[in-house]
Parts: sequence; C-alpha cells; structure tokens
Amino acid sequence: MVGGCTEDREYWQVWYDIQSSNTFIDPHVDTTGMPRGYAGISKVAGIIEFWQKLRARHDNGFSRFQSLPHIIFRFTPTGSIMKHAQPGAGTKTPAPARSPFFSTHPSRADHFTESVIREMTRLSIAHNAINLAQGFPDFPCPLELKAAACTALHADLNQYAITWGAKDLREAIAARVAHYNGMHFNPETGITVTCGSTEAMMASMLALIHPGDEVIVPEPFYENYGPDAQISGAVPRYVPIGDDLAIDEEAWKAAVTKKSRAIILNSPNNPTGKVFTKNELAFVADLCIDHNVIAITDEIYEHIIYDGRSHISIGSLDGMDDRTITIGSFSKTYSVTGWRVGYALADEHLTERIRKIHDFLTVGAPAPLQRACVAALELPEAYYRDLASDYDRRRKILFNGLRHAGFECQLPEGAYYIFTDIAGFGMTDTEFARFLVEKIGVAAVPGSSFYHAGGETKLRFTFSKKDETLHDACERLARLNEMGIAS
Repeated sequence: MVGGCTEDREYWQVWYDIQSSNTFIDPHVDTTGMPRGYAGISKVAGIIEFWQKLRARHDNGFSRFQSLPHIIFRFTPTGSIMKHAQPGAGTKTPAPARSPFFSTHPSRADHFTESVIREMTRLSIAHNAINLAQGFPDFPCPLELKAAACTALHADLNQYAITWGAKDLREAIAARVAHYNGMHFNPETGITVTCGSTEAMMASMLALIHPGDEVIVPEPFYENYGPDAQISGAVPRYVPIGDDLAIDEEAWKAAVTKKSRAIILNSPNNPTGKVFTKNELAFVADLCIDHNVIAITDEIYEHIIYDGRSHISIGSLDGMDDRTITIGSFSKTYSVTGWRVGYALADEHLTERIRKIHDFLTVGAPAPLQRACVAALELPEAYYRDLASDYDRRRKILFNGLRHAGFECQLPEGAYYIFTDIAGFGMTDTEFARFLVEKIGVAAVPGSSFYHAGGETKLRFTFSKKDETLHDACERLARLNEMGIAS
C-alpha cells in the first residue's frame, strides 16, 4: 500500500529487493534527510540507497515528500511488484504498528543492566532464601537515631532543607571528619549532603567528567561504578587487584593517559574487603599529583575494619586536599541503608560543581533524617569500637561456615563481605548463585557483576546480619557437602 506517492517499477524493485516480510517504514524525514524510524529492516545501506534514488527522481529533492501528511510503504513477499494505491481508494487498512522507540533511539541505559545485587534480593524473596547478597543489616539501628527521627517528624520538619544539606548536619560532619579522618572542611563551602553515597558518586562524576575523559577503576569494583561511568560519559580503564589484594603499580602507571581525569578508590573495598595501606594510597596520590588527576574515594565502610588496621583517607595526604572528593554515608556505619543520606567532601571549587549537579538530580536529602543523622554523629567513640567488634564476630561465623561448605576464601580486612572462589563447584557464578538461592536457600552475588570481564569463579556473601541469621545460612550451606557438589 502506498499513500500519496507514485514511482516507476525500477525503484520499487530496488526497495522490494531489500525488504523483508511485513516491513514498514514511515518516511517522514528529519533535517538530515534520513528516515526518522524504521523496524524490521536489516539492510540499512539499501534503505539509504533507495531514498537517494527517490530523491534523484524528483526535481525538488525531498520537498514533495516533506509536504505529504503521511506515507506508509507496506511490502509482502509475494514475488510481485506492489501496485500504486491512490489515497482513500479501496478498503481502509489498519495503520501498521509503529517501531519501538528504543530500537531507533539508543539510550545510555542500553549499555548496562539493572543491578545484579538487587536482582538477587528479589530472587531471595521469591524463594524464601536467606539474603546474603545485598549488604543491609537485619538488625535495628541505634535507638538514638530512631528517637531523633521521630522527634524531627513530630516537630514537622517535613519541608526542604538547604539544598546542599542542613547547616547543623554539615557542621557535625565537619567536626567528625576532622577528628576521625584528619581532614578539614568549611561546612559552608566544602560539604554537600546527598541522597546516599550513590548520588554523591554520581553527582561527583557528572560534575567532573567531560564525555570521553578516562577514569581509572580498580577491579573488582562495586557494581555501580560501571554504570556511573557510562552515564557520565567517562571511559573506564580497569586495573586489577590480585587475589592476594596487592596492587600492580606498573599496571596503574600504564593506565594513566593524557585523557585521565579521575581515579576511583573504594577502601575498605567492596567486594574484596581490601583496606588500602598508607604506602598504597601515597602511590595513588603521586599519580594524581603528577598527572593532574582527581581521586574520587568511596569510604562508606571506614569504621568497619579489623585486626588492628587503620583507615586512612587519601584526602588527608600531602597535596591531595584540593584534588580529592571523599564520599561518605550513614547507611553502613549506623545501619540505616534505607534512609539514603550521604555526603561528598571536596575543596570549594569542586564542591561548587558537585552542588550544581546535586541540586538538579535530587534537590536534597530527606530533611527529618538529616536531623537524625546529627544524633548519629553525637554517639560516643565506644559505639564505633563495638561496631567493629560485632562485625568481626560475624565475619568469623560466616568465614568458618563457608570454609566448611567447601568455599575457598580469606578473612576480609574491612567492610562486611567475603569474596569467595567457587571454581571447585563446577558451575559458573550465575549458575551457582541461582542454584544456591533455589536449592539451598541462600542468596549471594555472582562475581562477574564486579568485573567488566571475568569473575565467573567468584561469589560474594555479606555478613551484615544477626548471628542467628548467619548460623542458619551456614547450616544450609553445609548441605553442599551432603550433596557432594564441591570437588
């Protein structure tokens, strides 16, 4: 069926030669003279050639086509040339289905998948499994935080706070960071309160990156960093962290180019549990200074650290105060992952840009919960010692259970995950993760979600759970021995 157009047999044959069954095209054209949308066509070059020949057959180029209200070409594989229909003639034919929008208009979202971690949580719920996939506690947050949140709500603190964070919270963050991290920020010009560390990272990337800039990402990495790079237009260059948690300095040096704009750090690290040493951070700092690169450091597990180790913020090192964005959060330290309150610390020139992006991403973090986070920062030092001690106990419960069940793993240095080797089980990470959640009743995260390529012999488990939850999970995992799955 052709509406409002006549052409001779030669050019219809060109089109017919490249068409497939039940193919449609709407030949409205945009300013470049190309069709706006098409579906079911595989030979794009042939389409272009056909349109070029049509244009050559008309003295006025495409002007006659542009003046038409609507033209639809429909082709069938009958072997005969289609007859030229007159507008309004014959039986009315239903309009063909339009092509799906995203088949012809690519999106940034086409380049990455939904979160594998959150997908494993959904599978855990569906199979009534113990969720050791997503890193959130199943125990309550401190009473002081809940009381402060309730007080804020009853006081009708329900409207917008200042976009970059309530003044009392920024002042409390500045005091805590000076005491614990050894860094000093003006609450008015150096601190931005965000909707969790996730937004802090995204706002920092968007504020810093020009499309095509490169960012160096140690691998394995927290799964958000890949999509963050895609969304911001960055080109990631991955450098490996070995199974022994050592960094290859030569590989890091080789990864830095003239296009390098930032290095993303995560210490304590998710998923490996690695805690970067002062010497390692000094090496990274030298790279940043020598090549005019910014360090974006995710330090949300800074208080969950073991065996006498110390957390060091790279921003506290000489020469890094004006080239570091330090990202923190209340989620992990105070067991409030659902509150979504985090922050970005940077010098005023970086902060000015971060605040612009933050403003138009989310406007601001929840006002009553910001007030409650002030109460969190007023907790005594004993709270942080008990936090690390409690997680150390849970770490050992899960570690012993995993080893008994046949997993190869080591005790993490920090954070609350154990990254295991599953090569002996004879399945890929995704196969084994699905087997565990469906048949054993324990959810874990496939290792490949922490790599741009590889990771199929890894699984990540969290121990951010009550002791009894972990003991129950270990009992379920012990069934792997009974089933004789591990080699």
